[in-house]
Amino acid sequence: MIESAYFAIKKTMLGRRVLRSKTWAGITQEVYALLSAYQVLRIAIADATGTTPAADPDRASFSVALRCARDQIIQAAGIIADTVIDLVGTIGRAVLDQLMPARRLRISPRAVKRPLSRYAHKSLKVDRRTYKATLSINILTPTISP
Repeated sequence: MIESAYFAIKKTMLGRRVLRSKTWAGITQEVYALLSAYQVLRIAIADATGTTPAADPDRASFSVALRCARDQIIQAAGIIADTVIDLVGTIGRAVLDQLMPARRLRISPRAVKRPLSRYAHKSLKVDRRTYKATLSINILTPTISP
């Protein structure tokens, strides 16, 4: 689960850009801001899909939620004094309007594949049985002629 969160932050939110800060305090602030925004969007998605019985949270798109939140912030929509701003409702409606198709059911259980060997042991006609080896060493001494 944490890998998918890091992937969403790196690819979707940052667009594969690096952090802009040059100091440790700035980097910490950027990371906390990214994690907070990610969590707020995930909560908005969960709340939106929880209100509709047919909506599965797996069908909700993080990219749609992020795009809607960015649009709301850029347009400054609903920023009027003394009014209630319903950003979560706007994001939720956008997510529910653009649900992804349902996932296919698995036909067979997931299996771990054995890595392929570089050495073909069945296709080559090589005898790979173990044999007892016998070593012999012959020491030759030079003969000195008188």
